[in-house]
Amino acid sequence: MPARSDSPENSPIDPIRFEVLRSGMVQVSEEMAATLRRSAYSTNVKTRQDFSCAFFDRDLRPVAQSFSQPVHLGSFVRLIPQAVTTYGVENLEPGDMLVVNNPYSGGSHLNDTTVLGPVHHDGRLVGFVASLAHHVDVGGGAPASIGPFREIFQEGIIIPPVKLVRRGEIDGDIFRLILAQIRSKRVTSGDFRAQVAANAIGAKRLAELYDRYGVEEFERYIDEVIEYTSRRTAAGIARLPNGNFTAEGFVDFDGFSQDVVNLRVSITISDDEVLFDMTGCDPQRRAPVNSSYAMTFAACAYTLRAIMDTDLPVNAGFYRHIKLIAPEGTVVNGQHPAPVVGGWETQVRLNDLMFKALSLPLPSDVAAGCKAMMAQAGFGLIDPESGEYHCNYEALAGGYGARSDKDGPDAVQQHGQNTENAPVEEIETHFPMQVSRLSLIEDSEGPGEFRGGLGMRRDYHFPDLEATFTVLSDRDHEGPHGLFGGEPGRKAYYILNPERDGGERRELTSKCVVDLEPGDTVSFQTPGGGGYGPPERRDPALVFSDVSDGKISSQRAKDVYRVAVTPDGAQLDEAETAKLRSSS
Repeated sequence: MPARSDSPENSPIDPIRFEVLRSGMVQVSEEMAATLRRSAYSTNVKTRQDFSCAFFDRDLRPVAQSFSQPVHLGSFVRLIPQAVTTYGVENLEPGDMLVVNNPYSGGSHLNDTTVLGPVHHDGRLVGFVASLAHHVDVGGGAPASIGPFREIFQEGIIIPPVKLVRRGEIDGDIFRLILAQIRSKRVTSGDFRAQVAANAIGAKRLAELYDRYGVEEFERYIDEVIEYTSRRTAAGIARLPNGNFTAEGFVDFDGFSQDVVNLRVSITISDDEVLFDMTGCDPQRRAPVNSSYAMTFAACAYTLRAIMDTDLPVNAGFYRHIKLIAPEGTVVNGQHPAPVVGGWETQVRLNDLMFKALSLPLPSDVAAGCKAMMAQAGFGLIDPESGEYHCNYEALAGGYGARSDKDGPDAVQQHGQNTENAPVEEIETHFPMQVSRLSLIEDSEGPGEFRGGLGMRRDYHFPDLEATFTVLSDRDHEGPHGLFGGEPGRKAYYILNPERDGGERRELTSKCVVDLEPGDTVSFQTPGGGGYGPPERRDPALVFSDVSDGKISSQRAKDVYRVAVTPDGAQLDEAETAKLRSSS
């Protein structure tokens, strides 16, 4: 790429300075992320890390991104340029910040709200910083704002690009207007202020870099970092097998209709470009399963990034090698006023299908089916002592798919999700309720030569108060797929009062809002990952280890893996195992 028109003649790129500045650019976004996490109020942000931060240059090209939530990264690529262009860069002064969450202008669902602002140096615009956080409530028809709704207006407050911060001070009128729509005002207010703080520290660190190296020199190295990334991405794609690879699947339930949501992914790998074609996916639904274009693009970006070198930077040079066809008005490119709050369930399922499509050309590089849903849970209740309206949101972990040479991890956040599991102690400290059970689910793995990871069970118990609980998830029809002879993992279950004496035990759908009475419990049980390879080929010692650890039962070991243990469970029965396997 030629030097910028306003740059002087430059000496050759110094490799040491290149690495120092490249690391410095990433460090800006990582320090923003650390600031946001340490300043936030909600468990979802400060503990689960459901946020992302990024730095853009003055041409609105993504330069560096924190690696908190990869699913947000593709959204940033579209959201920030559109927001700045819509608002008008000429209307932004030093210290200003915009807030936006519109899913039809490069955003995702409404909970994912972005605060962004310009960076100036000596009165000159040099870039932009942005922080995105999933807020625990943005209004709408159910606490935590994740209910199954028919249109976007029921999902919460819709924020076009508006100025939240003017010359370094939060605009009280705009802030009060936003908070008036929201249940958890104290926590949400704290999270917004944390985003403002993150942007402020990002702008400060960038100014220090510009001071140290000068605008022209620093921008020259930004250009080179982007071109370096592009060259490495092209080289990585060139090592992949060319061709067209497809997979089909579905989202189990849209929240209203009994018809599955059909998905089709076609991936074409050429010399230096990867085309993702979603033609053939179902038309958009009046149901919470529509992915925005940006969400779908994020799935494509994550898939390609996952099969590239582990140290490849992510910036404009990477994204330019991704092409996406997502027809408007389909569940992978929902149009106004389609609801999108559960679009992440569709987006993550697309990731699973993309890896399934790539399993034939790249059998050693992809995993079997994973949890492949966000598995979102939320509840709201009013504390009778303080009168405060509490909302909690989290996305639960599940089993990861097995790989060609190792088991899938148990109870993790998969693919681009990358959040943490909320600690029981923290939830019970902040909310007047209990987590009465948190465990791995025995026999939930997808059997295989390498088994899938186990699903997780979390039971939410409300002993004294009424509450509203929302499930926005999936996988209650079929479990994650296996590969090359591996078997599917256990499907998900959502159960009201699973073990209550004299109470009603009721299986819930994967997308519902339930009014709870005092004493009620909701059991949220996520699926296990799919297996890889035939289960009868699994090393008997590994099967016995799983039995000893309580991950699978001795009966499952015998019936599925053809492995026997002694009646006391203390040893592997090698003779009986040999008989079982010789007869299978």
